[in-house]
Amino acid sequence: MTHSPLNDEQAYYALTHRAFRVLAPVYELMTLPLTRVREQVADFAEAAPGLLVLDVATGTGQQAFAFARRGCRVRGVDLTDAMLAIARSHNQDGRVDFEQGDATHLRFSDGSFDITCISYALHDMPPTIRERVLREMARVTRGNGRIIIVDYALPRAPVTRALLQGITALYEGRYYSEFIGTDLRPVAMSAGIEIAGEQPVLWGAGRILRGRKLPAE
Repeated sequence: MTHSPLNDEQAYYALTHRAFRVLAPVYELMTLPLTRVREQVADFAEAAPGLLVLDVATGTGQQAFAFARRGCRVRGVDLTDAMLAIARSHNQDGRVDFEQGDATHLRFSDGSFDITCISYALHDMPPTIRERVLREMARVTRGNGRIIIVDYALPRAPVTRALLQGITALYEGRYYSEFIGTDLRPVAMSAGIEIAGEQPVLWGAGRILRGRKLPAE
């Protein structure tokens, strides 16, 4: 069976809303292994007090809060109101501004943020949406800012690599298999982002990419 990009995108939006309505109450328990990664991301992004940060696909806001703990001014955007409800319940001091929105059409002006970040979301997206999200992240990042991409990776050891890929494919959606075999550097480049640094996390099962916005031609 073939899938058109339009049908893939429609299915993605419908599934995202449906799945995260179910997963929202247990999502933070499911992602406990990422607790330390959130701080590693903030370190690798060189987060500092006063910087403006956009956390795309913020979910329950855990990465946004990690940036806020560094004194950054943070805005978190997510498609799903169920996940944002959890994020807002943790946001008693109002240190992060959360809003519902589509990352393929961010409402912010060009060059609005010092850092834009997306964590463990690209692997859920059809390739067409993935590229548009990255392009939007580049657009709203300042010329000397940082664009941070956090997602799955595969360890170097062949046995561990095959085992991890097989296990992860059991619970991730159908875009994971395509994503994990994709070199993100040319994908990012086509979206206007040059990857300038990489840091493995979770013993090679994840990675943080740090990019910069390419100058307009």
